[in-house]
Amino acid sequence: MTKHAGGCQCGKVRFEVEADLSQTITCNCSRCGKLGSVLAFAPIDQFSLVSGEDALTEYRFNTGKIQHLFCADCGIESFARGEAPNGAKMAAINVRCVDGVDVFALEPQQVDGKSF
Repeated sequence: MTKHAGGCQCGKVRFEVEADLSQTITCNCSRCGKLGSVLAFAPIDQFSLVSGEDALTEYRFNTGKIQHLFCADCGIESFARGEAPNGAKMAAINVRCVDGVDVFALEPQQVDGKSF
């Protein structure tokens, strides 16, 4: 696990996370497919919102279990909060928002979210 920093486009939302960015996914569900997110996951206790809590706007859809959070100023969803299938609290990190990461060098696993 490596500690990473990242945030939204305008810089109001900043976070730190300890995560393995070699384990990423892309998803074709109705939200991820349109956003083009590349996601990594970390237990919520390995995620810290450094700044921008007051700039976040929430969106929930489908089962409402995932708290999609995006910057109200620039519109970027740099992370989300939710639960793993086993009930553990997790942070879903949009790896495109992690500082210094070349997402084109990653080989994300493709998840068929349309089928869930």
